[in-house]
Amino acid sequence: MKRLLLLGVLAAGCSVQPKYEKPAAEVPEAWKETAPRFAEDGRWWRIYQDPELDKTIDEALASNGDLLIAAARVDESRALLSEARSFFWPRIDAVGSVSRQRNSERTAFSPPGIPNEFTTYRAALAVSYEADLFGRLRSNADAARAELEASEASREAVRLALAAQVARSYFSLRSLDEQVELTRRTVALREDALGLQRKRLQGGVISEFELRQLEAEAALVRAQLPPLEALREREEVALTVLLGRSPKQVFEGKVIVRQAYDEMPGPPAVPSGLPSELLLRRPDLVEAERLLVAANARVGVARAEMFPSIVLTGALGSESSSLSDLFSGPSLIWSIAAGIAQPIFQGGRLRARTEAAEARERAVLAQYHQAIRAAFGEVRAALILQVRARETYDAESARAAAQTHALRLARLRYQNGVASQLDVIDAERGLLEAQRARIAALHAHRAAVADLFRALGG
Repeated sequence: MKRLLLLGVLAAGCSVQPKYEKPAAEVPEAWKETAPRFAEDGRWWRIYQDPELDKTIDEALASNGDLLIAAARVDESRALLSEARSFFWPRIDAVGSVSRQRNSERTAFSPPGIPNEFTTYRAALAVSYEADLFGRLRSNADAARAELEASEASREAVRLALAAQVARSYFSLRSLDEQVELTRRTVALREDALGLQRKRLQGGVISEFELRQLEAEAALVRAQLPPLEALREREEVALTVLLGRSPKQVFEGKVIVRQAYDEMPGPPAVPSGLPSELLLRRPDLVEAERLLVAANARVGVARAEMFPSIVLTGALGSESSSLSDLFSGPSLIWSIAAGIAQPIFQGGRLRARTEAAEARERAVLAQYHQAIRAAFGEVRAALILQVRARETYDAESARAAAQTHALRLARLRYQNGVASQLDVIDAERGLLEAQRARIAALHAHRAAVADLFRALGG
């Protein structure tokens, strides 16, 4: 028995798990465009310098349902790892039993003087231990550890995506607020101007045809307000759901956003030339690589099932026909045994399991390379979109400035009798469209920055 135990200990270093090597990935040496600065503490949204946004994202990170689900899955993976590690230790059970039986009087095993009917009491400690000869238990634990790390990376990916989505929704709400306020101011100006034109009609200065045209223009602007308000309400509801608020708060609550107008986007803060290997630390890529490690370990588990397994068992306890004598010296019983099982024929089931595990590993490897390609594609698109969004904002700002100057000139021409009120209305319409486009361009730039940080992994 000692020799058998020694053999088990010496063979514990054997393993049929394939050696894992992290796949090489051909990546560009540096980014082709300028990227925003990285946040060392992961709170990249502070680049916007918006305290209300900070509070909103903090609320989402504390209560969002998807993030809570991801955290629960991490706890589940941690528990599964503990379970996998528990098989490294012997199993000890306390066993107790009582039985009553009668033996036949017509058999050779019924010696005289021994009662044929008796009761047996037994209490013992049973121990069993599986010698991990070919690394099946170690491979299973390695797979569980890698899956835990993958679930942790998945939680970080959810956290990153959530922060970016909240930032996009928050700035969409701010953009709609600004558009609603702009439209309301325009409606008020049109109503004031319309009241003046009604007095001019009474004085015979303008015709009814001109007044009706001005009323149509004012109604046109008023008609643009309800859709904007509806969009704002819908965006606010979507944001409250993201924040993980209660159904009552979703139905009745409000989201506080910063009320600031005519802001400008900040300049890029990181020079080009940032090493692209940093992208491989993106949470979803870490998750894909850890799943590949787990799949590799599962191949080792499947292979080990085709090799012998050794189980050591033992028991120590007492057995007596009388309960009062159960723990007396003569009632002592013990046993120790070793068992070995080598699969011989199972209809190809074990080979099929191994082939299936190897196929899953190849599939996970392909998914890992696909995730890398997708990640670099997202970064390239996000970098370009950030630059183009800034260019669009600059162009729309120039357009709004030109329309402001054109409106001033149109009013001067109208006051001097050179142009009509409709010319002023046309200039006001152009300015309103330019200002809305500028607001939309600012929102697009802020959203592009959020997408870029998400693509870069925060």
